[in-house]
Amino acid sequence: MLKFGGIRLFKVTIMSDTHLHLEEHLQSSDLLTDIVIGMSDGLTVPFALAAGLSGAVQGNVNLIWIAGIAEIAAGSIAMGLGGFLAGKTEQDHYASEQKKEYWELTHKRDVEIEEVRKVFLEWGLSASTAEEATQEIIKDDKRWVDFMMKHELGLTEPDPKRARKSAFNIGFSYIVGGLIPLSPYFFVTDSIQGLKFSAIITLVCLFIFGFFKSKMTGVNPWWGGVKVMMTGALAATAAFGIAKLIQG
Repeated sequence: MLKFGGIRLFKVTIMSDTHLHLEEHLQSSDLLTDIVIGMSDGLTVPFALAAGLSGAVQGNVNLIWIAGIAEIAAGSIAMGLGGFLAGKTEQDHYASEQKKEYWELTHKRDVEIEEVRKVFLEWGLSASTAEEATQEIIKDDKRWVDFMMKHELGLTEPDPKRARKSAFNIGFSYIVGGLIPLSPYFFVTDSIQGLKFSAIITLVCLFIFGFFKSKMTGVNPWWGGVKVMMTGALAATAAFGIAKLIQG
C-alpha cells in the first residue's frame, strides 16, 4: 500500500515539474514590429532635423518647430504608406502562391503527394507513419494546400487587415516618437537652449527604447540601448555640424 502510494506521489511530482517548467521564448508580433519601425525613425529623424536647424537658424525657434511638425506629418504619411504597401505585397504574394498550389494539385497531383510525403519523412517519421499522415492530409484540398503553403513554402496566411493596421501603427508611432525631440522647442525662445533640452530628453528616450527592444529580442539590453542612443546622437551631431559648416 505504501509502495503504491509512493508511486502515485512520484507521478504527481513529475507532472508538477513538467507543468511548472516554463520556456521563455519571444513571440514576435506584427504590432511590436510596427512600433519598432515607427518609433526608431520617429525619434531619430526629427531629432536630427531639429539639431540641424538649431545650428543654422539660431534664435528662430518658431521655424524649427514649424519645420519639425511638417517633417513629422510627411514622415508619418510616408512611413505609414510604406507599411501599407508592405502589407499588401505580403497578401498578394500569399494569394499568388496559393493559386499556384491549387493548380499543382490538379495538374501535378502525384508530384504534390510525394512532396507531402517528403515533408513527413524529413520530420523523422517512419515510412509507414509518413504514408498514413500523407493519405490523411490529401483527403481535403484546402487542408492540403494550407499544409504545403506552411511547410513547403514557409508561408502563413496574412491578416487581411494587416496592411491598414500596419499603416496606422507605423504612422502613429512615428508621430509619437517625433514629438519627443520637438517638444522642448515649444517652451524656449532660444534654439540652442531648445537643442540642449531636446538632446537630453531624446537620448534618454532612445536609450530606454533600445533597452526594451533589445530585451524583447534577446540581445544584451544595456548594449542595445547604448547603440540606439549613439545612432541618434551621431545623426543629430552630423546634422548640426553640416548646418554650421554651410552657415559658415
